[in-house]
Amino acid sequence: MSRLRGVLRLGAVVFALSAALLLVLPSYFIQLLGLDAASGLDWSMQMIGITLLALTGQMFVVSISASERGVIWAARTMQAAAFGLGVLTLLIPSGVNWFVILYALVGFGFSAAYTVFLFQRSEGE
Repeated sequence: MSRLRGVLRLGAVVFALSAALLLVLPSYFIQLLGLDAASGLDWSMQMIGITLLALTGQMFVVSISASERGVIWAARTMQAAAFGLGVLTLLIPSGVNWFVILYALVGFGFSAAYTVFLFQRSEGE
């Protein structure tokens, strides 16, 4: 269970860093993704940043104070969400570059970590 809590905490840190970048430098994030600047895209990235900020707080609180059942449900949710983030990142309309690959790998990496630790936990019962 402590490993799942650790992955949630690490995920919170990664999301906090992403949120800060999206809120403060949305144009730079857009450039890293290889997207064309468009009217309203900075605003959209900042909205995503605010959402990630909220998710950061929730993940951290769950990791330190939720019951075992709460941690398991959060891990299952983040397992699917992280995998979806990886897939959607690779489907970006701008094409694939080094940052897109890195960002997708982060999502797939977190999904894999949740999968492994959820599986280990279920085998331990």
